[in-house]
Amino acid sequence: MTEFIIRRLLQSVLVLFLITILTFSLIHLAPGGPFQIMLSPGLSPEAMETQARNLGLYDPVPVQYFRWLGDLLQGDLGYTFKNHIPVGQIIWPTVSNTIVLMGAAWFLTLLISIPWGIYNSTRVYSLSDQSASFISYLGFAMPTFWFGIILQQVFSLKLDWLPLSDMYTMGKEGDLGDLLMHLILPVTVLTLGFLAAYVKYSRASMLEVLHQDYIRTARAKGVREGRVIYKHALRNALIPIITVVALDLPLLVAGAALTENVFNWPGMGRLFVEMAVAREYSVLMAITMIVAVIVIVGNFVADVLYAVVDPRVQLNKRGGKAA
Repeated sequence: MTEFIIRRLLQSVLVLFLITILTFSLIHLAPGGPFQIMLSPGLSPEAMETQARNLGLYDPVPVQYFRWLGDLLQGDLGYTFKNHIPVGQIIWPTVSNTIVLMGAAWFLTLLISIPWGIYNSTRVYSLSDQSASFISYLGFAMPTFWFGIILQQVFSLKLDWLPLSDMYTMGKEGDLGDLLMHLILPVTVLTLGFLAAYVKYSRASMLEVLHQDYIRTARAKGVREGRVIYKHALRNALIPIITVVALDLPLLVAGAALTENVFNWPGMGRLFVEMAVAREYSVLMAITMIVAVIVIVGNFVADVLYAVVDPRVQLNKRGGKAA
């Protein structure tokens, strides 16, 4: 297991290194280039050249990259181009806000979808199964931003049950109850989209396993149905579910970006849109790196869970076989 984890960890570090190269390229491929974006307007040609040299814009691109990478490894995300504000001062509060939103939506999605999918796999075409199919079609067909606006119209403007937008009511910053009220609508929007997919995946994965010979053998031996489902079948059905959950992390981040803009949630997704409009590429680079780290960590955890759920996965290196 230790060798397996180390191998996956080294692969993750290599992928992250390649992402730093692609991320750094953003600023040099940006419209106008870093020269026009980073220089203060209204300067004389001589002053502009002096400022460019001070900023290191005349250095070769590889030198600029390794200087940026060195600062990044020390936790320095750079400064905004226009106001010269530390990027970390802007971005870290939004990261924690996005994690609160994404974490709540992800936890609720998994809490509902996997048990529901397992239940439906044992009662195919039941009312519960048909309801899940209806919700799945609804979730796939409905645009995130449109669904969010509809919820705002109904529950905030007409019924006045829930807050319209923002993370806290003014004057109640840090109030957990107020935060939970503001979470209900955006979390509902994010959960519905992923609930649609995860219920289907969980159901399909369990159905495939339940038709295997070893399941029929266990039932023939008189093993209790609950033990057959949760002890024998679920362990093998979890691997494709883990794969889908890990691969959906970027989609969850993208969905959070749209939802944050609809609900004015002060998170990383809304900040990304604002900084893209302002052409603050240093902030965009930092957000891209943070999202990349989240995705890589998610996939690394998924790889480790594969080995925990099914030890045969570790045979990938030994003997050239994989489960």
